[in-house]
Amino acid sequence: MPSWPLNQWYVAAYSEEIGDGLLGRTICGEPLVFYRTGEGDVVALADRCVHRRYPLSRSHLKDDQIVCGYHGFTYDKTGVCVAAPAQKRIPRTARVPAWTVREQDSLVWVWIGDQGLADTARIPRAPWLDSPDYTVVRGMEPLKARYSLLVDNLMDLSHETYLHGGYIGTPEVAETPITTEVDEDANVVYVSRHMDDAECPPFYSKSTGIEGRITRWQDVEYYAPCLYLLHSRISPAGILSPEEGPDDQAFHVEVTYGITPSTEHETLDFWMVSRDFALDDEKVTEFLATNNHTVVMQDVVALDLLEEVLESEKENYQELSINIDTGGLAARRILAKLVARGEGKTAEAKTVAAP
Repeated sequence: MPSWPLNQWYVAAYSEEIGDGLLGRTICGEPLVFYRTGEGDVVALADRCVHRRYPLSRSHLKDDQIVCGYHGFTYDKTGVCVAAPAQKRIPRTARVPAWTVREQDSLVWVWIGDQGLADTARIPRAPWLDSPDYTVVRGMEPLKARYSLLVDNLMDLSHETYLHGGYIGTPEVAETPITTEVDEDANVVYVSRHMDDAECPPFYSKSTGIEGRITRWQDVEYYAPCLYLLHSRISPAGILSPEEGPDDQAFHVEVTYGITPSTEHETLDFWMVSRDFALDDEKVTEFLATNNHTVVMQDVVALDLLEEVLESEKENYQELSINIDTGGLAARRILAKLVARGEGKTAEAKTVAAP
């Protein structure tokens, strides 16, 4: 049984990554190939030719069909082989699995598990990612670490003080207690940390222009297993959100992560930073893109190192958890529940696209 939940939606790519070429990517242990048809629909097929296992992502497209780069077996968007060399009759078994995909909020989601259970209503939303009211910077970094380590990392932001000092971390992040709530039915974990009088880190002082101390709120929503949302509110110290009307004296940053297992020891880290201020300021855009990439790479180095430690340590090692870990422990519990629930439902993919 894999360590990730089956019968779930996972972020596979950004919409802009999939065009008129072939994109190969391993999602939850499944090598997949993605492409966009002439009508604009995204297709996901198993990335193995049925003939001699040649990666279809290393082949080419012709008229919305993949022509295998090894022996020319040709597949339509449903995965059916429609042409083979030197014979007119194509075996009925000459097909590759097709996977259910859906584009939403500039993300391409793929359903991993029993394709008959795919329900697009279960895909969590991040509408600011393609809203004209926000400017977004984004990227993707592969980790040589299991996906649960990235979940742990994002659920406990106290590490910002120590791992990301000089970028987004200040002493108040680690010093301020958190509140945690869990929606067991929806499999969502909520973690909040509100700092009413905090040092302004360079990430925000240089992007917003705020001088002096700030009121800084961090409100996390984790939609297990894949989507992480951090609603960050920044304002000059003492300016709180009004009970009614627009919160127009504050700056708002929506930090979004797609946490996608690739293999048991590799993860795709999709990161996005959306802001509702200085929308057309290219200098701010460049600063946030560069600065956040640095922060992400600090996490990558730390988590890759942790993976090496976990792989080499003795069995039955007992870690210590404290109050700041309540969100992360809740996420672990929900993931374990989802893994157990999805056991045994790994039927071969049959459908190609969700309505």
